[in-house]
Amino acid sequence: MDKRVKFDFEVYFTNGGSLKGEDFRLDIAGNDITNQELADYIIEDLRLLMAGKVNILNKEIFSEPHKRKPAHKPSSEEQLIDLSHTIEEGLITYKGLPAPHICDFLSREDSRQFYEEGTEFQIGKIEMVSNTGTYIDCPFHRFENGKDLADTGLEKFAELEAVVVRIPFPETLEITEKHLKNKEIRNKAVLIHTGWDHHWNTETYYENHPYLTKSAAEFLKDCQVKLVGIDSHNIDYTGGKNRPVHTILLGAEILIVEHLCNLDKLPDDHFTFTAAPPKFKGVGTFPVRAFASIKA
Repeated sequence: MDKRVKFDFEVYFTNGGSLKGEDFRLDIAGNDITNQELADYIIEDLRLLMAGKVNILNKEIFSEPHKRKPAHKPSSEEQLIDLSHTIEEGLITYKGLPAPHICDFLSREDSRQFYEEGTEFQIGKIEMVSNTGTYIDCPFHRFENGKDLADTGLEKFAELEAVVVRIPFPETLEITEKHLKNKEIRNKAVLIHTGWDHHWNTETYYENHPYLTKSAAEFLKDCQVKLVGIDSHNIDYTGGKNRPVHTILLGAEILIVEHLCNLDKLPDDHFTFTAAPPKFKGVGTFPVRAFASIKA
């Protein structure tokens, strides 16, 4: 049965004045709609500018045939896909490096002595190495005089046009130049989807993982890509002591993101990628909340 909502509203404008309506009725999709969604819809549908506080009053949902396009859109115009692993107490990202320790610096219970009754806060304390979870590498990670997180501009981290190159790990662990040819990758973030994130936080994840070869890194450099990400333990082969992919890419100021996940949820292209870390001086790698933005 179709659902409709009846409600009163008050819109107060930041430059003064207000707009009020009574017994306003809208079609909705599903059985419910939140006050926030109603407020957003009113502002958008009436094309209101300078809108500030919005009150939704006397909301009532009832069954009635729809009379216009549903107010509650089934999908948003922009979809965000989280590509980051969760960082939690005791997580091992790279064997040999310590796990993060996450605790209270100030607990809610202890904070009560500083505030009036009913008011409390928590301040967390985190001890960890910068190579934890899903993280980004800047040139300083590899080169003493390379740019660190603070020296690297936001345009290197945020809203990059991106593509996914799919190379399933059951087919090969060694990703070469041939896997990257015939792809539209120039000036884009290139995300390598191997499916290795399936093994995240297991013993399998740390050994015999997918990696890029030196020739693949040279090819990406020649194509002037903006960033290279991978859903694997390391973008380099870790069986030896050299790291040619880090050396080539970071030497060309091409950033690297390792330990991505959920690349299977992305289209091959026509989306943007963001992996922005805090603005630390003297640090070359740090965890990020990597995500993709897909336009509907």
